[in-house]
Amino acid sequence: MIKLILPYIETKRLILRAIKRSDATDVFEYAKLPNVGPKAGWEPHKQIEETHEFINYSIKKTDFGQPGLFAIIHKASSKLIGTIEIHSYKEYKGEIGFVLHPKFWNQGLITEASKAVIIYGMEILNLRRLEYCHFDDNIQSKRVCEKLEFTFEGILRNKYLLYDGTVLDDITYSIISEDYFNNKISWVKSFKKDLFIDY
Repeated sequence: MIKLILPYIETKRLILRAIKRSDATDVFEYAKLPNVGPKAGWEPHKQIEETHEFINYSIKKTDFGQPGLFAIIHKASSKLIGTIEIHSYKEYKGEIGFVLHPKFWNQGLITEASKAVIIYGMEILNLRRLEYCHFDDNIQSKRVCEKLEFTFEGILRNKYLLYDGTVLDDITYSIISEDYFNNKISWVKSFKKDLFIDY
Protein backbone atom coordinates (compact mmCIF):
# COMPACT_ATOMS: atom_id res chain seq x y z
CA MET A 1 0.00 0.00 0.00
CA ILE A 2 1.34 3.40 -1.01
CA LYS A 3 1.10 5.96 1.79
CA LEU A 4 -0.29 9.23 0.46
CA ILE A 5 1.08 12.59 1.57
CA LEU A 6 -1.20 15.60 1.70
CA PRO A 7 0.17 18.59 -0.20
CA TYR A 8 0.34 22.14 1.09
CA ILE A 9 -2.16 24.25 -0.86
CA GLU A 10 -2.71 28.00 -1.03
CA THR A 11 -5.63 29.86 -2.58
CA LYS A 12 -6.36 33.57 -2.57
CA ARG A 13 -7.78 33.55 0.98
CA LEU A 14 -6.92 30.14 2.40
CA ILE A 15 -4.17 27.70 3.29
CA LEU A 16 -4.93 23.97 3.25
CA ARG A 17 -2.50 21.75 5.14
CA ALA A 18 -2.58 18.47 7.03
CA ILE A 19 -4.48 18.53 10.33
CA LYS A 20 -2.28 18.54 13.47
CA ARG A 21 -2.91 17.60 17.10
CA SER A 22 -2.30 21.21 18.09
CA ASP A 23 -5.40 22.20 16.06
CA ALA A 24 -7.78 20.73 18.64
CA THR A 25 -8.82 24.01 20.30
CA ASP A 26 -9.83 25.62 17.01
CA VAL A 27 -11.66 22.50 15.84
CA PHE A 28 -13.53 22.13 19.14
CA GLU A 29 -14.73 25.74 18.85
CA TYR A 30 -17.07 24.78 16.00
CA ALA A 31 -17.35 21.02 16.55
CA LYS A 32 -19.30 21.64 19.79
CA LEU A 33 -21.94 23.78 18.07
CA PRO A 34 -25.40 22.24 17.52
CA ASN A 35 -25.72 23.51 13.93
CA VAL A 36 -22.46 22.02 12.59
CA GLY A 37 -21.96 18.28 13.16
CA PRO A 38 -25.53 17.08 12.52
CA LYS A 39 -25.46 18.57 9.01
CA ALA A 40 -22.55 16.25 8.25
CA GLY A 41 -23.92 13.28 10.18
CA TRP A 42 -21.97 13.45 13.42
CA GLU A 43 -22.90 14.39 16.97
CA PRO A 44 -21.59 17.70 18.36
CA HIS A 45 -18.52 17.27 20.55
CA LYS A 46 -19.29 17.64 24.24
CA GLN A 47 -15.69 17.70 25.44
CA ILE A 48 -12.39 18.57 23.78
CA GLU A 49 -11.22 15.00 24.37
CA GLU A 50 -13.63 13.96 21.59
CA THR A 51 -11.91 16.46 19.30
CA HIS A 52 -8.51 15.01 20.18
CA GLU A 53 -9.81 11.53 19.31
CA PHE A 54 -11.19 12.80 16.01
CA ILE A 55 -7.87 14.40 15.07
CA ASN A 56 -5.88 11.30 16.05
CA TYR A 57 -8.21 9.18 13.91
CA SER A 58 -7.86 11.62 11.00
CA ILE A 59 -4.06 11.61 11.17
CA LYS A 60 -4.02 7.79 11.04
CA LYS A 61 -6.10 7.70 7.84
CA THR A 62 -2.93 7.89 5.76
CA ASP A 63 -1.82 4.59 7.28
CA PHE A 64 -4.76 2.95 5.51
CA GLY A 65 -4.25 4.38 2.05
CA GLN A 66 -6.46 7.44 2.50
CA PRO A 67 -5.28 10.95 1.53
CA GLY A 68 -6.02 12.42 4.96
CA LEU A 69 -7.68 15.55 6.32
CA PHE A 70 -6.88 19.13 5.40
CA ALA A 71 -7.15 21.90 7.97
CA ILE A 72 -8.61 25.05 6.40
CA ILE A 73 -6.63 28.08 7.56
CA HIS A 74 -8.07 31.56 7.03
CA LYS A 75 -5.12 33.71 5.92
CA ALA A 76 -6.52 37.01 7.21
CA SER A 77 -6.96 35.70 10.76
CA SER A 78 -4.38 32.85 10.75
CA LYS A 79 -7.17 30.74 12.28
CA LEU A 80 -8.27 27.18 11.54
CA ILE A 81 -11.90 27.58 10.42
CA GLY A 82 -12.79 24.10 9.17
CA THR A 83 -11.63 20.88 7.54
CA ILE A 84 -11.96 19.30 4.11
CA GLU A 85 -10.96 15.94 2.68
CA ILE A 86 -11.37 13.35 -0.01
CA HIS A 87 -12.60 10.32 1.93
CA SER A 88 -13.72 6.83 0.92
CA TYR A 89 -10.78 6.94 -1.49
CA LYS A 90 -10.11 3.88 -3.60
CA GLU A 91 -7.61 4.20 -6.46
CA TYR A 92 -9.82 5.97 -8.98
CA LYS A 93 -12.66 7.43 -6.92
CA GLY A 94 -13.44 9.27 -3.69
CA GLU A 95 -15.94 11.55 -1.98
CA ILE A 96 -15.37 15.15 -0.93
CA GLY A 97 -16.52 16.21 2.53
CA PHE A 98 -16.07 19.39 4.52
CA VAL A 99 -17.11 21.39 7.57
CA LEU A 100 -16.78 25.12 8.24
CA HIS A 101 -17.14 27.31 11.34
CA PRO A 102 -20.52 29.12 11.10
CA LYS A 103 -18.79 32.48 11.65
CA PHE A 104 -17.33 32.04 8.17
CA TRP A 105 -20.44 30.85 6.32
CA ASN A 106 -21.76 32.75 3.28
CA GLN A 107 -18.36 34.13 2.28
CA GLY A 108 -17.54 31.64 -0.49
CA LEU A 109 -14.72 30.14 1.57
CA ILE A 110 -15.81 26.50 1.48
CA THR A 111 -16.38 26.82 -2.27
CA GLU A 112 -12.82 28.16 -2.57
CA ALA A 113 -11.39 25.30 -0.50
CA SER A 114 -13.42 22.74 -2.44
CA LYS A 115 -12.20 24.00 -5.80
CA ALA A 116 -8.61 23.54 -4.65
CA VAL A 117 -9.32 20.01 -3.41
CA ILE A 118 -11.16 19.06 -6.61
CA ILE A 119 -8.12 20.12 -8.66
CA TYR A 120 -5.88 18.14 -6.30
CA GLY A 121 -8.13 15.10 -6.63
CA MET A 122 -8.35 15.17 -10.39
CA GLU A 123 -4.80 16.19 -11.26
CA ILE A 124 -2.69 14.67 -8.48
CA LEU A 125 -4.74 11.70 -7.24
CA ASN A 126 -5.89 11.07 -10.84
CA LEU A 127 -9.47 10.40 -9.82
CA ARG A 128 -11.93 9.24 -12.42
CA ARG A 129 -14.88 10.05 -10.18
CA LEU A 130 -15.39 12.43 -7.26
CA GLU A 131 -18.68 12.20 -5.39
CA TYR A 132 -20.43 14.76 -3.27
CA CYS A 133 -23.38 13.91 -1.01
CA HIS A 134 -25.57 15.89 1.38
CA PHE A 135 -28.74 15.42 3.37
CA ASP A 136 -31.98 16.79 1.98
CA ASP A 137 -32.27 19.65 4.49
CA ASN A 138 -28.69 20.89 4.04
CA ILE A 139 -29.42 23.87 1.80
CA GLN A 140 -25.93 25.38 2.27
CA SER A 141 -24.27 22.24 0.91
CA LYS A 142 -26.66 22.15 -2.02
CA ARG A 143 -25.65 25.69 -2.96
CA VAL A 144 -21.97 24.85 -2.71
CA CYS A 145 -22.53 21.81 -4.91
CA GLU A 146 -24.21 23.94 -7.57
CA LYS A 147 -21.38 26.51 -7.53
CA LEU A 148 -18.84 23.71 -7.99
CA GLU A 149 -20.80 22.36 -10.99
CA PHE A 150 -21.25 18.83 -9.74
CA THR A 151 -23.76 16.79 -11.75
CA PHE A 152 -26.86 15.60 -9.87
CA GLU A 153 -27.16 11.81 -10.03
CA GLY A 154 -30.02 10.94 -7.75
CA ILE A 155 -31.27 10.26 -4.25
CA LEU A 156 -29.97 7.25 -2.35
CA ARG A 157 -32.90 6.43 -0.10
CA ASN A 158 -32.28 5.48 3.54
CA LYS A 159 -28.53 5.61 2.87
CA TYR A 160 -27.22 7.08 6.13
CA LEU A 161 -27.81 6.04 9.74
CA LEU A 162 -27.44 9.12 11.95
CA TYR A 163 -25.91 8.93 15.44
CA ASP A 164 -29.39 9.28 17.02
CA GLY A 165 -30.86 6.40 14.99
CA THR A 166 -32.49 8.56 12.32
CA VAL A 167 -32.15 7.18 8.79
CA LEU A 168 -31.65 9.79 6.07
CA ASP A 169 -31.53 9.95 2.29
CA ASP A 170 -28.31 11.05 0.59
CA ILE A 171 -28.54 13.48 -2.31
CA THR A 172 -25.72 12.39 -4.63
CA TYR A 173 -23.66 14.27 -7.22
CA SER A 174 -20.40 13.71 -9.06
CA ILE A 175 -17.66 15.20 -11.16
CA ILE A 176 -16.00 12.68 -13.48
CA SER A 177 -12.65 12.99 -15.20
CA GLU A 178 -14.22 13.30 -18.66
CA ASP A 179 -16.11 16.41 -17.55
CA TYR A 180 -13.08 17.87 -15.80
CA PHE A 181 -10.51 17.34 -18.55
CA ASN A 182 -12.89 18.23 -21.37
CA ASN A 183 -13.37 21.72 -19.90
CA LYS A 184 -16.98 21.19 -18.83
CA ILE A 185 -16.25 22.63 -15.37
CA SER A 186 -16.15 26.35 -16.13
CA TRP A 187 -14.25 27.67 -13.08
CA VAL A 188 -11.10 25.49 -13.25
CA LYS A 189 -8.92 27.56 -15.59
CA SER A 190 -9.49 30.91 -13.89
CA PHE A 191 -9.21 29.45 -10.37
CA LYS A 192 -5.78 27.99 -11.10
CA LYS A 193 -4.35 31.50 -11.50
CA ASP A 194 -4.47 31.99 -7.73
CA LEU A 195 -3.68 28.38 -6.76
CA PHE A 196 -0.41 26.99 -5.41
CA ILE A 197 0.06 23.28 -4.67
CA ASP A 198 3.30 22.02 -3.14
CA TYR A 199 3.32 18.26 -3.55
